[in-house]
Parts: sequence; structure tokens; C-alpha cells
Amino acid sequence: MQIIQTVVVKQILTENSKKKLADHYEAQKLQYQREISQLQFELKRLEKNKGYSPGALKNHFEKEINKRLEKEKLIEFQIEQLHMLPLGSELKEKEVQALVEIKIGDIWDGRIGQPTIIIKDGIIEDIR
Repeated sequence: MQIIQTVVVKQILTENSKKKLADHYEAQKLQYQREISQLQFELKRLEKNKGYSPGALKNHFEKEINKRLEKEKLIEFQIEQLHMLPLGSELKEKEVQALVEIKIGDIWDGRIGQPTIIIKDGIIEDIR
């Protein structure tokens, strides 16, 4: 019988992977800044159009802008944390699903532990 099991994928932090993560975070931060600018522009454009209620319009756009500002703050925090992490640290990257073969007589605790795949610079280093 086969069952589906969640496998954790962890990445070992190297100089190369640290730079890639920092670049990824910076790109996300820049994207949120662009979205904020676009929302501010759209708000001003729609305020000139008299077909919308100014209070409701402004409230809606402020909510969207605040969502992006919160996401931007989170990204800044992640960048700070990344710079503090020493090389060789293991970072949880994602979780994937795997098929596991089980049969009568298998030790349940031994077969169904939390398996982990360790990746270093894009290459599988270890499977635990």
C-alpha cells in the first residue's frame, strides 16, 4: 500500500544561496513599492472622476495600500534576519508530498517519521 506523506525541504545557507534569497526579497519589496505607487495614482485619478463616493473610494484604497505596506515591512524584517543568519544554517524552504510504500510488519513510528530533504546550492545533500 502507498500513502502520501509530507516531506520538509530545507536549504543550507551558503554565500550563493544567501545572495539569491536577498535578491528575491529585494525584488518582492520593489514590487510592493510599485503596487503602492500604482494604487496611489489610481486613487488620485478616480478622485477626479465624480462617479464614485470619495469616502468609500479612499477607504478601499487605503486598505489595499496598508496591506502592501505590511507586506513590505515583513520583507524588510526577513532581510534583516537573513543578514544575521550564519552560513551553514538550515532554512525551511517548502514542503512537498511524497508517496511512501508501507506493508504489513513495518514499524509505524520508523516509517512515518518526518522525512527531510537537505539542499545545498540547488543540489540534494542529504535525505533524513
